[in-house]
Amino acid sequence: MTTGVKSDPAGAVRALRAAHLHDAPRGELLQMACEKIQAWGGPYTSVYAYMLHGDELLLEAFAGRETDHTRIPVGAGVCGTAVAEKRDQNVPDVRAVGNYLACNLYTRSELVVLIRRGDHILGQIDIDSDVLNGFGEREHDDVKLVADALAVLL
Repeated sequence: MTTGVKSDPAGAVRALRAAHLHDAPRGELLQMACEKIQAWGGPYTSVYAYMLHGDELLLEAFAGRETDHTRIPVGAGVCGTAVAEKRDQNVPDVRAVGNYLACNLYTRSELVVLIRRGDHILGQIDIDSDVLNGFGEREHDDVKLVADALAVLL
């Protein structure tokens, strides 16, 4: 779903690079990325930054609704599946996914974009939307620009 949202991935990347030049710590960079993406408005309801620690994803930053899912095993839910399969996930209707881990009752679609250096997965940006088919190719490409920047800066 491509909406009338005015996303600004280039602006987000510039802000992340500027913060990195001023020695912003990892947590601050992840928080900034989440806030910049969520500020693009719908369909970006909630944005979570999970980083891979062994066989588990740990929530390190978020913007939007809180979640009880602060630790996700690789292979569990949409986030864990992205790591296990080593590929981004775009789920148009989370109710159709058997192993979906619900952050809240309102989420209808989810986009997970891996933060990776080559074949090495560092973590992911996980986005929940309150609308079905919330994410199309443009939204994926926009978030991937931010994830790719984080892969270099972290």
